[in-house]
This record gives sequence, structure tokens and C-alpha cells, in this order.
Amino acid sequence: MKTFQKIAIPVSLGILGLFILNSCSVGIPKGATAVQNFNADKYLGTWYEIARFDYKFEKNMDNVTATYSKNPNGTIKVDNKGYNYVKKEWKESIGEARFVGKEDEARLKVSFFKPIWAGYNVVDIDDNYQYALVMGNNLEYLWILSRTKEIPESIRQRFLEKAKNVGYNTDKLIWVKHN
Repeated sequence: MKTFQKIAIPVSLGILGLFILNSCSVGIPKGATAVQNFNADKYLGTWYEIARFDYKFEKNMDNVTATYSKNPNGTIKVDNKGYNYVKKEWKESIGEARFVGKEDEARLKVSFFKPIWAGYNVVDIDDNYQYALVMGNNLEYLWILSRTKEIPESIRQRFLEKAKNVGYNTDKLIWVKHN
């Protein structure tokens, strides 16, 4: 019995460790490339969520915004807000984002529940930082963001095409209402 415990406990801890590491993945989908020469200061401010997949943490949410600002320690504060139209109440989630590597490459990791981090990869953005396509760790996470409540059809098509080319099923996108 003691031999079993000597083997089972370390193996269990190892499996738990792998699970935790996997949940903290900050990857980027195969075939996607983060924006280079990224200017974080231009990205700060409020963005409207135009489209997303139906995530558990954003279920039944409309009027969703994400506001980014600098924390005193140099990290980025993430303030997500949205209206749950089923519960008829506003929800807010505060998190933190950090660059994965160089600060001029739009690969970040974000956490709302430390120590769990997720990938946040800006893979397309217009020159004026008005519209952004953001991909998560894998093909389950995708956002289209805008500084305004609507986006031009040309930007919409550009972002959808880019997401499809990486392998996203864009038919599953939820187009967020802002009213």
C-alpha cells in the first residue's frame, strides 16, 4: 500500500500540474500572427464588442464594452462591462493584461481569475486603431471590436475572411446588440 501511495501521489500531483499549466495557456491559433509594431497606448480606451462566440462568461450579454487603461505597475487594466438581458442586470469584470513578449507585438495574456491566464492576440487592426480582430488561445475564442457601436461592411468582411483562413467557424459568431 505504501508503494502505491509513493507512486500515486506524485503522479496525481504531476497530472494536476499539467492541468493547471494547460489552463494557463497563452498561445495563438496555428496560422494566426499577432500585429507587429503594436502601439499599446493607441489601443487603450473603450472598445465595443461587435461580435464574439457564445462564451459561458458572456452568456446573454448585450451592450458589452472593454475598457483598457494602464495600471501603475505598467500592466494593463481590463474592465469588461455588459448587460445581462435575461437577469436584467449589468455585470462587470476587472482583469489584468500583460505582454507575452515584446511590447510592440500584440500578444498578451489576460487574467480575471489569477493564476489562470489566457491568450489575447490582436491579429488585425486598422491604422487608426478603430477596429480590431482578437483571437484567444485556440479556435474557441474570437472577438471583433470597434471604437463605435458599428463597423463598416469592408472591415467586417476583412475580419471574417481572416478568421475563416485561420480555421474559425464564423457562422457561430454572436453579433452583439448595443442599444
